[in-house]
Amino acid sequence: MASKRTQALLYARRAAMAGIALLLLVAGVRSSWGTAQHVMLSKGREHGTLTVASCGGETCTGPYTPEGRTANHPRVTIEKSIAAKKGARLPVVLKPGTTEAVRAGAPGILHAWAPLGGALLLAALVVAGGLRTTRLAWGAALAGGALLGAAFLAL
Repeated sequence: MASKRTQALLYARRAAMAGIALLLLVAGVRSSWGTAQHVMLSKGREHGTLTVASCGGETCTGPYTPEGRTANHPRVTIEKSIAAKKGARLPVVLKPGTTEAVRAGAPGILHAWAPLGGALLLAALVVAGGLRTTRLAWGAALAGGALLGAAFLAL
């Protein structure tokens, strides 16, 4: 039988690994929510179409054509992705009070939640190695991989 000290160390290790896994998941949700809120809660926001005119290192810009009666923005920026090629027409939602756009619809939702997919993959490693719960680790890894794969295919 293990001593009380050994048992305490095992519990401390498990608590630390659970805390690290939880921290990874909270960080994934927090970094995803900054963009996802504009796509998922888009009622009352400006919707339209962005035609990509040029792309720089991290962003693409182009003219914005609104849906309905909203202000016309001559230059709108969007985060650069593999789908943003010159001349591409992307459905977007504008962030309130800015000329920054985020992809709308299912591709936008999947792209916004991609950081959570990466966090799930990282947490799966911590859960498998630190907590020794392989079923939970496989579930987290499959969920994160499916989210990242779906985001890649949707864009």
